[in-house]
Amino acid sequence: MSGLTILAVPDERLRETCQPVTQFGPPLETLIKAMFDAMYAAHGRGLAAPQVGEPLRLFVIDMGWKEGAKTPITFINPELVDSPPTIVADEEACLSIPGERFRVVRPIWIDLAWTTPLGTRTQGRLVGKEARCAAHELDHLDGVLISDHGVKL
Repeated sequence: MSGLTILAVPDERLRETCQPVTQFGPPLETLIKAMFDAMYAAHGRGLAAPQVGEPLRLFVIDMGWKEGAKTPITFINPELVDSPPTIVADEEACLSIPGERFRVVRPIWIDLAWTTPLGTRTQGRLVGKEARCAAHELDHLDGVLISDHGVKL
């Protein structure tokens, strides 16, 4: 599983709606580790399973590693629980659309429910850039890219 390749547009696998994760254990843990390795190697802050050719409802983010402290979070079978009407436009990039940036409107916070790699269901509020990154990765699970609803810069 090591050495995952990040898919780039126009690869059609990026447009698939992903299926829920149903199997937990060592193979899933190996995939998650490989996803973090690929994300760090590509200098990203988030990576969704379909970006590496796995049509699963799974993504990883780490908003702190570029500033020195790794803060990895794995979201399995995430569901949007709530978000405010207050939105903000900001610049985003995507590892699957290399070299391009888009201005995308997102909520200032989101409440998500998800399963941890150990199979525990949890819920939390993500705010600011962490919410933006998670919303971006959540879109990938439904085959949505930033180019679908953003303005190219």
